[in-house]
Amino acid sequence: MHKNEFIIKDTHRGLWYEDGVLTKVLEAGRYEVPERKTFFGRKGPVVEVALVDMRERDLTIKGQEILTADKVALRVSIIVQFKVMDPKLAIHAVANYEERLYSDVQLAARRSLASMPLEEILTNRNRLSEDILRDVKSTAATYGVTIHRADVKDLVFPGNLQEIMNRVLAAERMSQVQLVEARTKPDVQKIENQSKAEAQRQEAEARANAQRLTAQSDAEVQRLQTEAEISRLQERERTARAYTEHPALLRMLELETLREMGGNANARIYIGFDKHAASNAANNGD
Repeated sequence: MHKNEFIIKDTHRGLWYEDGVLTKVLEAGRYEVPERKTFFGRKGPVVEVALVDMRERDLTIKGQEILTADKVALRVSIIVQFKVMDPKLAIHAVANYEERLYSDVQLAARRSLASMPLEEILTNRNRLSEDILRDVKSTAATYGVTIHRADVKDLVFPGNLQEIMNRVLAAERMSQVQLVEARTKPDVQKIENQSKAEAQRQEAEARANAQRLTAQSDAEVQRLQTEAEISRLQERERTARAYTEHPALLRMLELETLREMGGNANARIYIGFDKHAASNAANNGD
């Protein structure tokens, strides 16, 4: 590249000065600074180019100690996202646009916090960010800068106040838990009652099924016993019918019985006696 050539990147813009006078704003591209030639005894203008960064950047305002509306000292850190929109204004309207933006945000934060009590700051931090953005946005536009965001990054309380606030927050959380419990307790009770009723219903159903099965078992046992008794009676009936139809079988049974009794020394057999003689013999020990 020639020593009088230069390149402006797409992230920047260039302010072209001739003898200290701004004559044009350069877009991205390759440019050449003309040599100072003498024309009729006069030299050409002195050319200078100032580059301006057009990218979005962050600016952090750290640890600003500010008093709230109720005279509580806080240390606040704020982060601002900004971008140069008009490079001519950014360079010409103020001596240093970044320092000016820093001061404007700092003052806007002081004004906003000074109008808010501590409780509101704790419960509505978004208001502080919104106040700063609303307050600074129009001012920054006058020197070619636009602000996209202004957020409270940190809030630091005095030590004793920090402890108090921790207790307050803990109490608030406990209150919220108790409120949730109070709201859900009827539902929980309802569910428990439903569960208990369902358990009782299932238990009653199980008990009824057990009783039904027991009754069925008893009826089955009774049926089997009845069938067995009927079978025994039917067998006796068949035996009696056989003896009636075949007297010889009955005689054989009598002989068999006599044979078994004959083997018993204490058994007595009376044959051919009437009932009176048999009774006398039994009484006399014969």
